[in-house]
Amino acid sequence: MTKVFIDGSAGTTGLRIRERLAGRKDLELLVLPEELRKDPSARADALDSASVSFLCLPDDAAREAAALVSSPRAVIIDTSTAHRTAEGWVYGFPELKGQREKIAASRRIANPGCHATGFVSLVAPLVQAGLLKADVRLSCFSLTGYSGGGKKMIAQYESGDVPGLFRAPRQYGLGQVHKHLPEMAAVCGLQYAPVFCPVVAPYYAGMEVTVPLTPAETSASPEEIRQVYRDYYRSGLVHFSEAPDEEGFLSAAALAGRDDLEISVFGTPERMILVSRFDNLGKGASGAAIQNMNLVLGMDETLGLKKG
Repeated sequence: MTKVFIDGSAGTTGLRIRERLAGRKDLELLVLPEELRKDPSARADALDSASVSFLCLPDDAAREAAALVSSPRAVIIDTSTAHRTAEGWVYGFPELKGQREKIAASRRIANPGCHATGFVSLVAPLVQAGLLKADVRLSCFSLTGYSGGGKKMIAQYESGDVPGLFRAPRQYGLGQVHKHLPEMAAVCGLQYAPVFCPVVAPYYAGMEVTVPLTPAETSASPEEIRQVYRDYYRSGLVHFSEAPDEEGFLSAAALAGRDDLEISVFGTPERMILVSRFDNLGKGASGAAIQNMNLVLGMDETLGLKKG
């Protein structure tokens, strides 16, 4: 039976991965006793013993954990920001052209960031198709549920005494140095990171990422862009939706509880918006990690995952 270890299983992503894998009869989950959970020697043994390990840790701790591994067969899937643009690590977005094969053959996989997942899914295919140039200047608006902020933010929003300002959407990353920006530019092949406006809102889960385009950024029409997405996303967990019907609205929570990602295109050649919707805890975190694990183990990549 395939052995799996989660280093950092007390965090939001680690807990979700653990919950999902608990029902898998084809896997054996290695669990350290509480007193050894932070012991370097015990962690190193578990990382080397497992076929696949998930790092659900802060960046510095993830780098330290990766350095503990000595087995050449051990597969590491890092859910932190630490290795997303690092040499020797494969970016874990299987639906990108050629990426599925790289993931399946890799021993070091960096799980994408949640905001980055939405942006990359929209922009990378258009850059590859030549509809966006590498030196294009883009902007990105991203709305997320509060679970994306981890255990501390969840506790703040779900406490009995919620501050009044928490009852409305709150923009953050105001300094334009958000930790997802490097991968957003690098993975898409862009020279410049986008102007990025992330917003956390008072609902639990779900993400809606929007990239606006005008003739200043592309000469392509909305229909040309739709066709790129139709052709590009034919397998995996990303799919193109012709026209989601919510009576003129798009809810950021529409795909909450699922592991797939939906892309749509709206507007005119003068003003169009590209929109991706998904669960920040699903395709934006634990779902993507399990998809990558399935691939590297030679299984159906959607095994144990929920699609619409």
